[in-house]
Amino acid sequence: MPEMQTLPPVLAGPLLRRLEPKRLVLWLVASRELTLVLRIEPAQAAKQYIHLDTHCQVVPVGRHAFIYLIDVALSQALPQDTVIDYDLLVDGISIAEWAPHLLYADATMPSFVLHSRIHQLVHGSCRKPHHRADEGLLCVDRLLADARTPLERPALLMMSGDQVYADDVAGPMLRAIHGLIAHLGLFDEYLEGAVVTDSTTLYGHCASYYHRADLLPALDSNETLRERFFGGVKKPIFTSSTADNHLVTFAEVIAMYLLAWSPTPWTLIRPQPPQLSPQEQQRYAREQVQIDLFCSGLPGVARVFAHLSTLMIFDDHDITDDWNLSAQWEETAYGHPFSKRIIGNALLAYLLCQGWGNQPQVFGELVSQTQTLASQAQNNHLDATKQDELLATLLKFQHWHYVLPSTPALVVLDTRTRRWRSEFTLKQPSGLLDWEALSELQQELLDHPSAIIVSPAPIFGVKLIETVQKIFSWCGFPLLVDAENWMAHRGAAQVILNIFRHSRTPGNYVILSGDVHYSFVYQVLIRHRNGGPSIWQITSSGIKNEFPPRLLEWFDRLNRWLYSPRSPLNWFTRRRTMQVVPHIPEHAEAGERLWNSAGIGQVFFNEQGQPEAIYQHNANGKARTKMTAPEP
Repeated sequence: MPEMQTLPPVLAGPLLRRLEPKRLVLWLVASRELTLVLRIEPAQAAKQYIHLDTHCQVVPVGRHAFIYLIDVALSQALPQDTVIDYDLLVDGISIAEWAPHLLYADATMPSFVLHSRIHQLVHGSCRKPHHRADEGLLCVDRLLADARTPLERPALLMMSGDQVYADDVAGPMLRAIHGLIAHLGLFDEYLEGAVVTDSTTLYGHCASYYHRADLLPALDSNETLRERFFGGVKKPIFTSSTADNHLVTFAEVIAMYLLAWSPTPWTLIRPQPPQLSPQEQQRYAREQVQIDLFCSGLPGVARVFAHLSTLMIFDDHDITDDWNLSAQWEETAYGHPFSKRIIGNALLAYLLCQGWGNQPQVFGELVSQTQTLASQAQNNHLDATKQDELLATLLKFQHWHYVLPSTPALVVLDTRTRRWRSEFTLKQPSGLLDWEALSELQQELLDHPSAIIVSPAPIFGVKLIETVQKIFSWCGFPLLVDAENWMAHRGAAQVILNIFRHSRTPGNYVILSGDVHYSFVYQVLIRHRNGGPSIWQITSSGIKNEFPPRLLEWFDRLNRWLYSPRSPLNWFTRRRTMQVVPHIPEHAEAGERLWNSAGIGQVFFNEQGQPEAIYQHNANGKARTKMTAPEP
């Protein structure tokens, strides 16, 4: 085990999270407990030095790993629409010395801008490290590097799901995870309901790489569970999900976050391939090429996080594929101690690495319980009973959603834990929000002239794909096609459409989504409400992921043929009372409506909260793509 003084003081971060004129929230992971001072230098204003001893909450996650949430309440508001330089002094040493990769050319410290309204933002989802696509977050790095004035910087980066893939992990990434766990002494844990008894045995087991299905007890009653988590559930229509390196322990998920967000942990390890079969060796080598490319972009990714307020919400892959898709899925997954631990560990890591920075005030009790669990670790092992108690509380928690008091209001939905379960067939897909959550959403929206809603899955998706999902659901196989869309559940679909029709809800909506691994823009007009509302469904996906090209081409083409404005098939959809106008990608060929390129979305807003320009920046270096409304 390395001595503390040989480790860099900061392993990941700082990440700028929720930023407001009188409140700054930052996140980082340290290798030891630090003395921190925040230096703030607004343009044409006096600099401030803030000692952070009383502004930090710290959660140990291992011998040499401590998650810091820095939450600074300011007595005087910081200026808006101007560049604010800042530094985070670690034991008196500046960022320029301990993390020079976080600085842009000629800068001596990082900076941020507090915008008086959301005039523009960038957004995306689905960042899978070993996907062959290029890194979409580097598009944001280039935007920030090229920005000459404060107004050229986006107001925020919205990451709308699948920031990490806990269920789809490359062999080289898993090997790096295990190397980092050992190097930092991340907590071990005991495992119930598996062939292995604890995490240490898991990491060294012959089935740990590419064969984690074999870690389940060989009982017929566990066949469904085996298929759900580790069987590589086949999805012949859309994609093939590979879960044979599914992350299991809390330490594995924490290490994944560190390796996905920072170049520093990679400098601490030299992972070598494990013992593998010849076929697995070939797969490992192919994945290693993509992981090496991923690592080369991490300095730019970390630079983005250090300069731009970043908000997040989970989708399924942050936890596991098809998370809470149906009542039957929930019965199976939460009914077994091993799978319940897998889900709970990923959700606890999400809390500490993502959710906490969105709205720190709602997680006080959960963070306190986590600190207690960490403080009572014996021989670096978490107490299994107390861990299960914490995870049980966590799985019942229902405040992952949040609202940013911005102009326009930013409303971020939790479409994973507050589901409207089918009352008729347990296999049927659940609604993405239950009635109570939808009622709360309506209350949040009342009397706002405009709103930005973040829904990980598009509210208005591609009709043909939703029809295919519906057919598979009717046949009892929703898992085969990720049958998760707003129109799949009658109750949820009717209520969300009624919210849009309500006379006191906003006249202008922008819905930001991801999830689907392609990008598109629809403008939606709902009839039977005088004067509106106007709705824009803007989907950007993925940051580092793409849809199979030929398959998407056919879906796009068939959708235009079968669901043209004059098609009678429209009357069989729940959107028959709407006029849906697709925007056309600027570089599209043959009338394409769906854009298939990893990258990042960018939306510019006018004073009324309406999008005045919509772009998709392509990670492959091609010119940005403008999504344009067709000529009337």
